[in-house]
Amino acid sequence: MSVEGSTITSRIKNLLRSPSIKLRRSKPRGKREDISSKVTLEKVLGITVSGGRGLACDPRTGLVAYPAGCVVVLFNPRKNKQHHILNSSRKTITALAFSPDGKYLVTGESGHMPAVRVWDVAERTQVAEIQEHKYGVACVAFSPSSKYIVSVGYQHDMIVNVWSWKKNIVVAANKVSSKVTAVSFSEDCSYFVTAGNRHIKFWYLDDSKTSKVNATVPLLGRSGLLGELRNNFFTDVACGRGKKADSTFCITSSGLLCEFNEKRLLDKWVELRTTVANCISVNHDYIFCGCADGTVRIFNPLNLHFVTTLPKPHFLGMDIASVTEARYHKKGGRRLEKLGWAEQVQ
Repeated sequence: MSVEGSTITSRIKNLLRSPSIKLRRSKPRGKREDISSKVTLEKVLGITVSGGRGLACDPRTGLVAYPAGCVVVLFNPRKNKQHHILNSSRKTITALAFSPDGKYLVTGESGHMPAVRVWDVAERTQVAEIQEHKYGVACVAFSPSSKYIVSVGYQHDMIVNVWSWKKNIVVAANKVSSKVTAVSFSEDCSYFVTAGNRHIKFWYLDDSKTSKVNATVPLLGRSGLLGELRNNFFTDVACGRGKKADSTFCITSSGLLCEFNEKRLLDKWVELRTTVANCISVNHDYIFCGCADGTVRIFNPLNLHFVTTLPKPHFLGMDIASVTEARYHKKGGRRLEKLGWAEQVQ
């Protein structure tokens, strides 16, 4: 037994002296190798956009931004390449918008004490942050001058904030009692409009007061005069541009394109002939309305006359070179023009 015991002991000693054991012992316990410099996010598959407020496009470069969980994907459609902004709080991104010059991106998030953050697009780094909401941020927007950012909280949050983000102060705030889904600034920055469930409201910003006082002042709000459309759900809103800068355009979930005049009065509306209207975009010459089934209708902002329906994009994997004949959709294009669309204006 003594011989066998000494043999086993010698084997254990030889095993402990082996190079593999020494190598393991040489590494300090509790420390792991940092692989963050070796691993990079190459591509995100998927999207968590729940409305128009979760999708933004830089009009100068065509760069598209959208959320995928706590990641903002910056997609270049010309190069078919992605870049990514990682939200350090790991909270889900709910809304985002580019600054007019495309240099910055503002994001809102959900969760307890959510933050409104401003990111440098080129560097993909955070440059400003503020926490003035409690439950979640429904929509965000830069003012045309890029001086202010407006953020609207979830329905239970009931807060509208105007943030001077370079000074890091909230210059104006007020409460909102309805569910808000969209916000748009006027061309001259004097007011912005929020839209939501039975809700169109004009908020007026006195720049002379907000610039002089380093404190939050009450935000003056006036409801839009909805008339017989007061029970509608307004899904998106866009302030007019150029000759129609005094007008405000919005769409309803039931499929109506509406125009409010400079007195906040619902002046006229037209049917979009769709089951659902989701988003709207306005420039000097056209109104673009995104509808159900990928349909995009175009109208003239001067009189709300129908212009055309954009052709739908091709299916994924389709060989475009094999298409030899252009066709109109049976509910779009020239056929719609023959239906007297302009006569539908109320």
